[in-house]
Amino acid sequence: MRFPKHWLLCACLFVVPGARAQVSAVQEAIFAGAKADKSAHEFLTRLCDDFGGRLTGSPGNRAALDRTLAELKAMGVDAHLENFRMPGWVRGRDEVMMLAPVNRPLRVASLSYTQAQRKFEADVVNIGDGREQDFAGLDAKGKIGLLAPNTTVARGQYEEAAVKHGVRGILFIDRVAGGQLLARTGSFTGAPLRIPVYSITQEEGNWMARLLKRGEKVRVSMLTRSHCEETGTSNIVATFPGRTPDLLVVGAHFDSWDLGQGAMDNGVGTAQLYLLAKLLQAHAPRNLRTVQLVWFNGEEQGLWGSSIHAHALKHEPVAAMINLDMVGFPLSVNSLGYDDLLPSLEAYNASLGGQKLKQGVGNINWFGSDHTPFQLEGVRAITFGGLIPPESVRYYHDFADTIDKVDPRMIPESTAAIAALVYRLANEPGLTTVRLAPQETEALFRKYALETRMKGVGIWPFAESNVPPKKP
Repeated sequence: MRFPKHWLLCACLFVVPGARAQVSAVQEAIFAGAKADKSAHEFLTRLCDDFGGRLTGSPGNRAALDRTLAELKAMGVDAHLENFRMPGWVRGRDEVMMLAPVNRPLRVASLSYTQAQRKFEADVVNIGDGREQDFAGLDAKGKIGLLAPNTTVARGQYEEAAVKHGVRGILFIDRVAGGQLLARTGSFTGAPLRIPVYSITQEEGNWMARLLKRGEKVRVSMLTRSHCEETGTSNIVATFPGRTPDLLVVGAHFDSWDLGQGAMDNGVGTAQLYLLAKLLQAHAPRNLRTVQLVWFNGEEQGLWGSSIHAHALKHEPVAAMINLDMVGFPLSVNSLGYDDLLPSLEAYNASLGGQKLKQGVGNINWFGSDHTPFQLEGVRAITFGGLIPPESVRYYHDFADTIDKVDPRMIPESTAAIAALVYRLANEPGLTTVRLAPQETEALFRKYALETRMKGVGIWPFAESNVPPKKP
């Protein structure tokens, strides 16, 4: 295929010795610059050590926002806060005690949007996966339900079934061993939970399950001091103006859970955006498209910041959104079911030459991170697949999600691959800004069997009338 001369000049292509693929001079400089730069890991270390976990609405989150914004401005980056309000939640000093057969405190963490409740005592009953059929023949009224660790039942659905059958609280067994507690949200919509729901360590949860299976009595007390309250917070938006109004949005969530430091989830993405801003400022401050870097808040509690920002851009020409959520050592790039993006991503991967992604280009849609609100606005989205070693990633959402789990090589290596894609898409002349119609987006989520889970957490916006009629 013959390309126009002006496109070749813009792309600045050259052939790398050693049979490597053609890449642009700017892309090569960005890639090499990222791999040699340690500043983002150092930035993340300061953020984690100085402020701890960044639960949205907390003092630590706000202070970390202010620090990040100040450092971006010191680099000469055009950045500002995008303020918004959302249903907030404050973790209190919650207490769950085993009263029988042994008297001892249990290690628990309440799910967000668990509301304050006075102390009460109740027997424990095993509710399995929390499905309606799991309650059949079960005397659950007035008791505390023990929920299986690997249930696929959506949060709103198991709570609804439990409330229907008179359950007063839930202990959700953790899916990871080693005394861990994975913090998580109890509601994607911000609605206060009708009963307290706690994550409990696998060891203590399995202990209770064994006792119940043998017919032994297990009794606990619950005192919930955590509570819901509306909060004001902000996204950080950094803009690199382009020669056209077309936008390329690159986002990562800034918030974390409060048990640890949020180093992996999603300090890694926060630092990748920081380094990306530094690289664009140094090598490509002005491109064909405007590049918007956004640090979203409120992701962990229901994708609040990305929903606000995606809606604000609903009339803007957005070519694509790239989401960076726990991208470790780069393995693949994913077009999330958008077949028309595959040629661009294949060309990008080929341009990396000897640094090509080992698993290449994927094309599987999934939901639950900051790309989802953009997809629901009809914007095409892209994610990366990246390896965080199992001995580290097991601690995400836990007390041990700390900076010492992040290999210092990971952020530079991952950002090199990310920045190369951002630069290419920011300057690819044929990339359109078409948005999918609601019916097309609905079909995309249905194709990947996501409807039931999205409905379960309350983020399925499509009317039944949009469903194509079944063939007779």
